[in-house]
Amino acid sequence: MYTILKREMLHNAILLITIVSVGCQAVSTQQNTALSESPGECNQVSSSGGGIFGMFKDSTVPPGILGLRNREVIAPVPKELSKVNLSEYRVEPPDILLIEAVRAIPKPPYKAEPLDVLFISLANAPENQPLTGQISVETDGTINLGVTYGGSILVVGMTLAEIKASLEKHLADKVGFKDPRLTVSLSQGRAAQRISGTHLVRPDGTVALGTYGSVRITGMTLAEARKAIEAHLSSYLLNPEISVDVMNYNSKIYYVVLDGGGAGQTIVRLPITGNETVLDAIAEAKGLAAVSSKDRIWVSRPAPEGAGHQILPVNWKAVVALGDTATNYQIMPGDRVYVAAYPLTTLDNSMARLFAPIERLFGAILLGSSTVQSVSTPLGGTSSGSVP
Repeated sequence: MYTILKREMLHNAILLITIVSVGCQAVSTQQNTALSESPGECNQVSSSGGGIFGMFKDSTVPPGILGLRNREVIAPVPKELSKVNLSEYRVEPPDILLIEAVRAIPKPPYKAEPLDVLFISLANAPENQPLTGQISVETDGTINLGVTYGGSILVVGMTLAEIKASLEKHLADKVGFKDPRLTVSLSQGRAAQRISGTHLVRPDGTVALGTYGSVRITGMTLAEARKAIEAHLSSYLLNPEISVDVMNYNSKIYYVVLDGGGAGQTIVRLPITGNETVLDAIAEAKGLAAVSSKDRIWVSRPAPEGAGHQILPVNWKAVVALGDTATNYQIMPGDRVYVAAYPLTTLDNSMARLFAPIERLFGAILLGSSTVQSVSTPLGGTSSGSVP
């Protein structure tokens, strides 16, 4: 029985190899036919694809994407030694902006609030105990002048003139100064503290400015965003002036796709700074995987619907080993750097998934047959015949 089962398994294996070979040849023929009939193929396409297992060389489109309608590349493609500047950056969610308040003076009449910083100077103070410097308004609305000058005094809700008069009266009545001459000014208002800092561009395209509300800035350049925020703050502040910069470039990204050879794909999402190349992209993705094919790497550049596909094949061995920059393209926002797996690895994983259930079924049948045979055969005897 074992000999018959072994013979049948060998026959099935030979039949399987024949079917796979015929299928691969048919797929290869179909892809080559589709490529030759494609009405708008890219001028980088070569007919030396080599079938489904072929490796593209000398700027050929990878075999795995043959038959697609490719868009003809007319303008020179930016590369490692011929990079171009990206278009002016436009803010979109979820960018993180750094906003600094350069001028944030509340509209008059200004009244002191907690966390404001006042500059106070006493002109005729004793030489060994000067009263000059910045003093913060505490959360309870008071400022502390120290023990020598009578401790704390309430200033919240007062204008600068009222604070000056109140302090001079305090120094004259409680400390005993004759004719104190004070200078009081606003060093840093609470308004600047509300505005300055990092601000996330929210999904609705706005940034929050604390008690000053929010401003919609999505799709704007940095200069346009600055003007929009200053225009909004002008309702609360006197001639506001701010600076705006991007702290985290989160909205302009590119992707590195590592094919797992039939075992899924790993997609790495990376922010773009405008200086990355294919080599940088692979380095950011921690290099090639064990199943990655060094001859099947390309950049897929997004295009409008119906405009065709722009495929930029990469000669990885020349880029890495020889320092060749011909295919080390500059990465643009939205690019997909695709790294295909070895075709035989993909075939092996596909066959494993296909035949694993069949192998388990054969194993169960074999185990059942062996069990039935062992049960039907008495110990120390044969399955047929009589006992002498």
